[in-house]
Amino acid sequence: MLDNTTPKGRLIAAALKLAGERPWKDVTLIDIADEAGVTLAELRGAFDGKAAIVRGFVRAVDDELLRKAKRPQAGEGPRDALFEVIMARLDLLGPYKPAIRSIFASTDPDFAMVRTALASQHWMLQAAGIGTEGASGTVRTLGLTSLYASVFRTWLDDEDPGMARTMAALDRRLRRGERNLKALNDVCGTVSGFAKQIGGLFGGARRGSDRKPDAATTDAGPARDGG
Repeated sequence: MLDNTTPKGRLIAAALKLAGERPWKDVTLIDIADEAGVTLAELRGAFDGKAAIVRGFVRAVDDELLRKAKRPQAGEGPRDALFEVIMARLDLLGPYKPAIRSIFASTDPDFAMVRTALASQHWMLQAAGIGTEGASGTVRTLGLTSLYASVFRTWLDDEDPGMARTMAALDRRLRRGERNLKALNDVCGTVSGFAKQIGGLFGGARRGSDRKPDAATTDAGPARDGG
């Protein structure tokens, strides 16, 4: 997954190795550069700091997941497809769990990391064949972000190689999310229909106001008979 033939790949791999050995907050950029066999100037050319290295790792996981993701099968429901995609992602993260624990315990999310996380959820939904366009797509992306964060915390503490606790938590959250999303879609559908009706009323009023006045009712008033 990490391309050790590139400076970026080596730096990410070095950072994860060091994070697995000691707290992430104690790992310096010089440590990472030395472990990767590059200069600090080369590190700076690839990443602007430790947070950027973490985001690079997340992007590498996204890329590998999308390369390996299977197309949803005919008749497969969105919940089942999403279950497979999320478990595939956690499988990719498995070898790096000690490092991820260290990073997760020492890092406060910044705005750039939040954007990266949202992008990951967007692509996981797409891999599961679930649309992310429009307002409903935004709701799905935000909903999956919350769901994944909860399951991710369970995964961090799950020592079972078969990930039984993680799979149970994921199934439970997906079922709950499916019910909540259906209810929200019903509400959105009602609001959308109401908005279209209101828009139609305003559109009709606007069209009426755009009509040219009748020649007989201009500012000069109606024509009068002489005498």
